[in-house]
Amino acid sequence: MAPLKVERYIVGPVQTNCYFAVNEQTKETLIIDPGASADRLAEILRQEKLNPVAILLTHGHFDHAGAAADLAEHFHISIYAQEHEKETLENAALNLSGWEGKEQTYHVDCFLRDEQEIDLAGFHIRVLFTPGHTVGGCCYYFPYQDALFSGDTLFAQSVGRTDFPKGSASQLIRAIKEKIMILPDEVTVYTGHNDITTVGTERMYNPYL
Repeated sequence: MAPLKVERYIVGPVQTNCYFAVNEQTKETLIIDPGASADRLAEILRQEKLNPVAILLTHGHFDHAGAAADLAEHFHISIYAQEHEKETLENAALNLSGWEGKEQTYHVDCFLRDEQEIDLAGFHIRVLFTPGHTVGGCCYYFPYQDALFSGDTLFAQSVGRTDFPKGSASQLIRAIKEKIMILPDEVTVYTGHNDITTVGTERMYNPYL
């Protein structure tokens, strides 16, 4: 089992959590939701002598995907997202990039299916399709490290907003209950904004569930 070290960097105008999922044995690293600050993140990777191998996007909003292309080009790595998120990524009205003043579209190299299992950076990862915040939002579950990167699906004592285009509160709550609340209590949930939590804590205290 590869030892996982998670580093969190808060980036962009809405304080998004970007994570480095680092294999401590090999220094191979997954960059999760690099929403902004590509130069800063690249410099950290160089200073820590980390070896980025892929970028994982939980969804296509600008504050999670905005720096992905620059980092992918810099390190010659691929960008992954859930297959239903293609429209959000490629439609500026859906990815909300106009909030920053310039509408943009985002490119993804590999689209993933619900429950697809992939191996990257020495980690075994299960893709959990969790629509509601966006049509193709997903979480990345590392079962052997008891870690879940939830993006804007699940927060500490809260859930993602559903008032954006194509959002659905009923879909979001159903996805959380069916995909996340079945996981072990000890799974650490690395959220897209604000504090990190656990599945057990949210099962007990989240008022939306």
